[in-house]
Amino acid sequence: MLIIGIAGGTGSGKTTVVNKIIELLPKGEVVVIPQDSYYRDNSHLPLEQRQEMNFDHPDSIEFELLVQHIKDLKAGKAIHQPIYSYLTCTRAPETIPIEPRHVVIVEGILIFTCEELRKLLDIKVFVDADADDRLSRVIARDIVERGRSVNKVLERYEKTVKPMHLQFIEPTKRYADIIVPQGGNNSVAISILTSIIEKTLRSHNLL
Repeated sequence: MLIIGIAGGTGSGKTTVVNKIIELLPKGEVVVIPQDSYYRDNSHLPLEQRQEMNFDHPDSIEFELLVQHIKDLKAGKAIHQPIYSYLTCTRAPETIPIEPRHVVIVEGILIFTCEELRKLLDIKVFVDADADDRLSRVIARDIVERGRSVNKVLERYEKTVKPMHLQFIEPTKRYADIIVPQGGNNSVAISILTSIIEKTLRSHNLL
């Protein structure tokens, strides 16, 4: 099993990079574990308080469960991935059953902040993008997917997204084996990354 971590700032294009890698690899060989599924359940808090949560701080992620799930997959065991809703800021009672695959991609802004998780990753990728590009993507995504107003998105960006990026996410770039500039638009970097993955899979007789 090859475990790949793909990190980078909010709106950097991580999901695009992940999707392009999946497209280039054999069907059914890749499973994606999103960090966002492992946000802590906040159902004990009032909705207004939940919506003010700092989703860009490492403490907001239940890394203990994420690490355990990666270890289980590595051991050939199936896992039950949580389902998290940004609209209610709670976990659903249902889970998603995930079977082990030859390639596991762990994707999220904060995954390199956890040392135990970093040690489980065979290849660490940091998707880099200009702050302006990231902000425009965040505005578009949060309005459409998370039902937030432009003012709310900008307020959150200034209050938590930007400072948390500088404090926690940007410094983890130093742990990356590969840095992909220009996010998901960098087809050359994605091709190189896919070639490295294929080479590693062949060397382990997984392709």
